[in-house]
Amino acid sequence: MIDQLFDAWLPTKACCRTLGVSAPGYYKYKHRPIAPTQMRRQWLTALIREVHTAGRDTYGSRRVHAELTLDMGVQVSERLVAVLMSMNRIAGLPSVGKVKRLCGVVTAGDLVNRKFHRHHPNELWVTDITEHPTREGKVYCCAVLDAFRRRIIGWSIDTGRCCRFS
Repeated sequence: MIDQLFDAWLPTKACCRTLGVSAPGYYKYKHRPIAPTQMRRQWLTALIREVHTAGRDTYGSRRVHAELTLDMGVQVSERLVAVLMSMNRIAGLPSVGKVKRLCGVVTAGDLVNRKFHRHHPNELWVTDITEHPTREGKVYCCAVLDAFRRRIIGWSIDTGRCCRFS
């Protein structure tokens, strides 16, 4: 507070007298060395910025913590990483919501009894449809795989707007 008033061209002694602080106590406080905890937090903040920038500004506190502890060998708690990121306004991208499972809905049965190995081409094809959220909306990708060759033999990508499922 006194430094801000001093920057506004007010004398230090007058500021100390107004705030009820002794001038020698103010100068002792101002010129004291940085505490080891504060120094470590500044160092950690610099490391967090480095990891966050290396991750294209997408990493959140969990991923930054993992990078610091596993890759760099820094001993730090996940909570401290989250606090330092919050204090310095460093944020990752929001995560995708969790998958909602429908209770009581019957899924398709296993028609091949988990035996995917085949001796000839075109004996077994398997398929899967995946939903990918994008900025423009959801995109659906469907791929068909030949179990013998283990290669994609056909695929399709669509927005699902024109598709009708019966």
